[in-house]
Amino acid sequence: MRCQYACGSDAHFSRRGFLQTGAGALGALGFSGMTAVSGAEQLASQQKQVVVFWLSGGVSQLETWDPKPGTDTGGPFLSIPTSVPGIEICELLPHTAKQAHHLSLVRGVNTAEDDHGKGAYIMLHGHRQTPGFEYPQLGSAFASLLTAPENPLPGYIHVNGGGSPSEASFLGPQFAPIGLAGGKPPANLALPDGITVDNDRRRRELRAKLSGRFATGRRQSETEAYNASYDQAASLLARKDVFDFSKITDADRERYGKHEFAQHCLMARQLVENGVTFTKVTHTNYDTHSENFNFHIEQLGEFDRPFAAFIQDLADRGRLAHTLVIVMCEFGRTPRINHLVGRDHWSKAWSIAVAGCGIKGGTVVGKTNANGTEVIDREVNGGHLFHTYYRAVGLDPTKAFWHEGRPFNKADPKTDSIHEILA
Repeated sequence: MRCQYACGSDAHFSRRGFLQTGAGALGALGFSGMTAVSGAEQLASQQKQVVVFWLSGGVSQLETWDPKPGTDTGGPFLSIPTSVPGIEICELLPHTAKQAHHLSLVRGVNTAEDDHGKGAYIMLHGHRQTPGFEYPQLGSAFASLLTAPENPLPGYIHVNGGGSPSEASFLGPQFAPIGLAGGKPPANLALPDGITVDNDRRRRELRAKLSGRFATGRRQSETEAYNASYDQAASLLARKDVFDFSKITDADRERYGKHEFAQHCLMARQLVENGVTFTKVTHTNYDTHSENFNFHIEQLGEFDRPFAAFIQDLADRGRLAHTLVIVMCEFGRTPRINHLVGRDHWSKAWSIAVAGCGIKGGTVVGKTNANGTEVIDREVNGGHLFHTYYRAVGLDPTKAFWHEGRPFNKADPKTDSIHEILA
């Protein structure tokens, strides 16, 4: 059901829409999104991982990271102190405020794109859309670059969202996302009824023999990918416990919250702790063209406590030091409050938050003017952000991807990383 306060764009969906898309995408993808494996059961303890919290529709920077109380654009909410002296955020995020020492706030984002689809493309690809060409999404890119060869798990998992092979572009379908919906594991993780483990082993051996005979003299990339998908699926069966979310304790469910987004955060925590390289968690729908303040009370009321618990748990368990966490969306909201008591699309001066691997916690970079209508210090765009993400996990963003003999930049070469927030 489409949110009535939103603009009606097809570029974002309701919660139900995401679940429907996720189920359909998973059925189409099967296990083609799995990364290459060698059968090892344990990852190196310092594997770099990434989690993106995607606040679909465009969360208001004024009701989150860059409040302007007492101004003509500030709205009814106050700013509150955080765990870092001198840094304040909106009072709608009291639990997150206690985690500010882990966070870095980027308050000078200007992507200059107020369309949902085009804005999302910039934030998820690091480039503007190019006709006739698709850059890999951030999840597919990191899955291809960071996933250990011995990892039998999918490199890119989208919780509460769908996925498409096109997200991986030229990197190949093995780095496309697997969508999880309804708190359930991927389909077909168990052997069919009546098939024993020994029967399965023997039929896979027969398939491999026939496939090898077929491939002799051909060696086509499609054939190799098809064969690899079987081997990858077999390896994943040994790790299907990763997707058993029923073992999350009642105490954790109570601490995070009983609502859907809270459970998705717990799922993400379990995926991170089991070595999934890139996890994306979608929370929808922030497209508040009307009743902005009431809806942000509701939406951020869901977001605040489980997100703060997620950050605290990763820190307490030693995972945050090598897990980059990004909270972002396609753009912010207008400082001007419209006649429907809403905020419209605004990409010229807004904010994101990052934490964890390679990031200096307790920092703020960038500044907007008194009522938030423009960036007045350290303006950055999607290219700067992507350079920063790559640097944070120890990758060189200036080293291009190569496809069919041509280089493709990971991030806009006219930009650079935001060095002020890099550890």
